[in-house]
Amino acid sequence: MTLSLLPDDIAALAARVVAENAALGRKVVTAESCTGGLVAGAITEIAGSSAVLERGFVTYSNEAKREMLGVASDIIETFGAVSIACAWAMAKGALDRSRADVAVAISGVAGPGGGSVHKPVGTVVFARVVRGATGEPEGELKFFEGGDGPGGRAEIRRQATLCALELLLP
Repeated sequence: MTLSLLPDDIAALAARVVAENAALGRKVVTAESCTGGLVAGAITEIAGSSAVLERGFVTYSNEAKREMLGVASDIIETFGAVSIACAWAMAKGALDRSRADVAVAISGVAGPGGGSVHKPVGTVVFARVVRGATGEPEGELKFFEGGDGPGGRAEIRRQATLCALELLLP
């Protein structure tokens, strides 16, 4: 029996991300805020992940989003860090600063504090950018329950990690 740091659902999905992207010779990059590196950590838990994970950025602060990923200050000031516009800029910045083929970005309010009327605890935004793709950027806003429940912050971060891993499937 192999010891895993991950819950079974995350481990199984991360294994699919590694296997399916490796089969295509596709590299991925992550740009994470509220998940704090959990997505990249889940991928690296899988043997063979070095063939898939090109790098990961943990950009928890707005300053890190600007400095490491090139997110424009006016995006954060106008829409906020928890916005599809910011997530898309994070994903685009991660792709531009890597040799990966696909980037996923996550930003959200994991709680228990930090929420607002317009962006309550559990609000998480995602974006995916594929190198060379044309058309509209892919972005999604989700609301995850659990911020005030028994799972709290951990449950929101778990659900956000699962969603981001799904976005990395080919």
